[in-house]
Amino acid sequence: MKKNKLWQRIAALAVLGTAFALGGNGLTAEAAAQQAAGMNVAKSVTQQKEAEPLHLTQEWDKTFPESKEVNHRKVTFHNRYGIELAADLYEPKNAKKGSLAAIAVSGPFGAVKEQSSGLYAQELAKRGFLTIAFDPSFTGESGGVNGVRNVASPDINTEDFCAAVDFLSTESDVNPERIGILGICGWGGMALNAAAIDTRIKATVTSTMYDMSRVIANGYFDYEKDAATIAKERMANRKALNVQRTEDYRTGTYQRAGGVIDPLPANAPQFVKDYYAYYKTKRGYHPRSVNSNEGWNTTSALSFMNMPLLSYADEIESPVLVIHGEKAHSRYFSEDAFKKLKGDNKELLIIPGANHTDFYDNMEKIPFDKITAFFQRYLK
Repeated sequence: MKKNKLWQRIAALAVLGTAFALGGNGLTAEAAAQQAAGMNVAKSVTQQKEAEPLHLTQEWDKTFPESKEVNHRKVTFHNRYGIELAADLYEPKNAKKGSLAAIAVSGPFGAVKEQSSGLYAQELAKRGFLTIAFDPSFTGESGGVNGVRNVASPDINTEDFCAAVDFLSTESDVNPERIGILGICGWGGMALNAAAIDTRIKATVTSTMYDMSRVIANGYFDYEKDAATIAKERMANRKALNVQRTEDYRTGTYQRAGGVIDPLPANAPQFVKDYYAYYKTKRGYHPRSVNSNEGWNTTSALSFMNMPLLSYADEIESPVLVIHGEKAHSRYFSEDAFKKLKGDNKELLIIPGANHTDFYDNMEKIPFDKITAFFQRYLK
């Protein structure tokens, strides 16, 4: 069915908080949406500053209740680029040292560990796994370089998953031969990219996956556009984003692209309403989440355009479970990613009646029994 092009633009801005290649005759995607809709999209700038030590919140500030069935503590680790990452570690009570299977969890794209990834990590710890939910580089409580914040990168964020495996491999409670990863939404694509490069990852689960490089390069529902149109839009966005890059450097600031659209227009598509219901209400709002607030730095889009995340997905030898909702607007990302995977240890699971954000926190729709059985089978 033909999607409304205006809302493709607005949704890309409002939902993911970055400048996607959705056209606009040389304008950035958010500017195109403003011009077409006659709406003001909130943007701000972030002043550059010196890097500071991580400040880890000790009180329970998550969007889900704390379980008394697991032990919880804050941990930190660094990636190959020297960026210090913050994580919540969840461990089954009375765990036997050196024996546990472990799972690193991250996502959705623009969320923090106090939201969906922490929910998944805590639930899987209740089911016997040692888990960590981490904030990706430049976001949440994790660090960056020279004080830069709110930046996404296909390479660095893939490395974040591999760095989590570094950490888990050296934990005394963990069997390093029993480590898996789980990526939610945009971090599903990062997880598959990590699984393609890191042979220490023995099993991978993606939940309501986005291929961020594809959506940023081609826009939503790229199957409705011809190749020439997509290429033209992509070049227009490159030009606009590089103009912004020069301006950011000149002023020592970073333009923000805007998080989930607020206030929510009455005629917004249902999936935009679903994002709003999670990120902008008590249900899922968090003050450190870029989607809940002012979004990514606009120029984050640049590197994703030229670096397809799933280039080597067909070389993943380890088991992969791909989970998506039947009613999700993003379902095509998982179905197309699954087509790239090879081997009889790959599985696509479509949950009837579920939409994209059901897999953020809907305990009745997230198939935890299936996820548990999958990791138990392959992390043994």
